[in-house]
Amino acid sequence: MGGRGRALARAREMRKNPTEAERRLWSLLRAKRLGGWKWKRQQKLGRYIVDFVCLEARLVVEADGSQHIGSAYDATRDAWIKAQGFTILRFYNNDILGNPEAVATAILASLEAGTGASSPAARSPSPLPSPTRGEGVQDGTLHG
Repeated sequence: MGGRGRALARAREMRKNPTEAERRLWSLLRAKRLGGWKWKRQQKLGRYIVDFVCLEARLVVEADGSQHIGSAYDATRDAWIKAQGFTILRFYNNDILGNPEAVATAILASLEAGTGASSPAARSPSPLPSPTRGEGVQDGTLHG
C-alpha cells in the first residue's frame, strides 16, 4: 500500500478507535452542534492527519496527551499546516475531559474571530427551500 493509502487507512483506524478525549470532543463538534459549523474528524491534510478540522473556517483542533509536549514532529507538522492557511488549537486531554464547556467556548471564539460572524447562517443568507423535499414555489406561492 502506498503512502496515501497508508495515511487513509490510518485515518480510518483512528476514527474507529478514538481516545476518550477525542470521543468527548467529537460529541461537541459533530452534526454542526457548535454554532452550526461543519467538522470532520481524523482528516488527512497533506501528509498529516489532524484530529478535527473545520474546512470552512480553516481551523484545526487537536486533542493532545502529554506525549505532545515539546514534540519536534508536532512543530514541523504545525508549521506546514499553518503555511496552508489553517489555525491550530491544541487542548490537553485532561482539559477536554475536565472542562468541555471551556474548550467548546474557546473553539467557538476562535471560529467567530476568524470569520467575524457568530455562525455559518449569520455569514450568508439561507438558500431557497428545496423543491426535492416538497418546499419551494408551487402555483406562484413560496411554500416551506
